[in-house]
This record gives sequence, C-alpha cells and structure tokens, in this order.
Amino acid sequence: MNFKDLGLSEKTVKAIEELGITEPTTVQNDVIPSILQGKDIFTIAPQGCGKTCSYVFPLLDIISKANDDHKAKGPNILIITPDSNQSVVVSDQLALFNKYHEINESTLKDRDEDVDSEANVIIASPDLLLDLMDSQKIDLSNTNILVVDDINLIKKKKQLGNLEKVLEVLPAEKQNIVYTNRRSKETQDILDKILKAPEEIKVDKNKEQEAQQAAAPAEQPNKERAKPAEAKAAAKHFHNPIQDKEALDIIKKYNSFGGKAPNFLTYKGLLARDEK
Repeated sequence: MNFKDLGLSEKTVKAIEELGITEPTTVQNDVIPSILQGKDIFTIAPQGCGKTCSYVFPLLDIISKANDDHKAKGPNILIITPDSNQSVVVSDQLALFNKYHEINESTLKDRDEDVDSEANVIIASPDLLLDLMDSQKIDLSNTNILVVDDINLIKKKKQLGNLEKVLEVLPAEKQNIVYTNRRSKETQDILDKILKAPEEIKVDKNKEQEAQQAAAPAEQPNKERAKPAEAKAAAKHFHNPIQDKEALDIIKKYNSFGGKAPNFLTYKGLLARDEK
C-alpha cells in the first residue's frame, strides 16, 4: 500500500515522495486512515518506527482541507511532547512536509516566547504549557485535536501531573490521539480521562528494526565508525545545538521559508529526525 492509498492528498504525497519516502511504515499504514476519519486512537509503538509522521501527514491534510473549504476558523491542534527537544523534532517534521501547504504552527521552547494567535498547531511540553497558561499567554479552550506523544515518556519526565492540569482546560469534544512506547499501569488513569472508546493500534516490536532500516540513509562503505569519545562528543553537540549564523544570514538575505525556516537548518548539528 502507498501513501495515496491511505487517503492522503496529492500535495502531501508529493512532499513525502520528494524526500525519497515511497512506502509507509507499519504504524503509518495503520494510523493515518483512522486519524483522517476523526477517530480517537491509542497507539503502542516502539521508537524508530515512524510514529511522528503517522500523525504529521494526516494533520497537514486536515488543516489544509479546512483552509481550502474557506472555513472561518480551521482546526486548533495541540501536540503535547515530553520536552522542548522533542517539540523541535515534531516542528521540523511539520516544516519538511508542509512544502505544498500553508500551515501555520507555533513551537514553544521557553516561557518567554510569544504565542502566534493565528497558529493552527501548538507544540509544547506540559510544564511549559502550564507556565504560559498561568501568564495568560495561551488559550487552549478551542482545541479540536489533541496529540499526546509519548505519554510513557511524559511519565518518565515526571510530567503526568502537569499533563492532567492541561487536560482540565481542554474541551471535552475533540479528537484525541495518544502514543506510547509501552503500556504502563501508571498512565492508565489519565488515558481513561483522555480517550473515548479509542481504536487501539499496536505495532509489533519486531517491526522496529524493519522500519529503522527502511528510513535510515545508506551507510558509507569506507567510512570509519566513530570512536566512543567522538560519538559522545557528537551526541553532546546534537543535544546542545548552536545557531548557525551563516545559515541565518543566507535565509534572511533571500527571504527563504517566509521567515519560518526549520530549526534543523538554522542550528549546527540539529538534524531532522522522526523520533526521540
């Protein structure tokens, strides 16, 4: 099955294929049609299987369709992530595949940021959302679609309490999409509050290696493997990226991306990824 068969628009499929992605992973194959149908979904999937794109692709189409239908107000989508690093990852995926759409999203990384009131998509961690709510910088009462990615990792970050407080201000009537890398007793109570008769989708862990191999770029045959110290330094550089002034100057000079350049282009060492 290809991406068009899943119900995605030609614009989204074109952006996907231009990046060399030709076939959906298992989780994308299972989740995308259900999101497009407006169902509540609970997905259990391992890291590395393409789950971020399994909601990014259909959400781009949902927003774009609302814009094409000239609706006065399109959907308000809230994507809750475990931390700001993962918020940036999701933002970069949206930017990559937003090539033929006009989607306005706001990725929140610190409490001093101003929230774009025209944004269709808000991406942030529970603690940051609470801070912005307390300072009255954000209004989440009109949320139409909620994505929680990943509730087990939010638990590990000790953010379940903050997540519950955010949920209290969200409307009862909305589409709810929740991901986890494993089922957990500690998250069941909050899952019961979020989801209403959800469709449960479980991706076999054995599919993880298959998906990673399909998504990973070909290895350089003559390239030496990084030594442990080098790998550690690279990891540190990745998690503490530095803004690339030269890239910023070029983007500004040519007005590239309309002022919405993806973070992976403006930070050294920050690559577009699909998972944590």
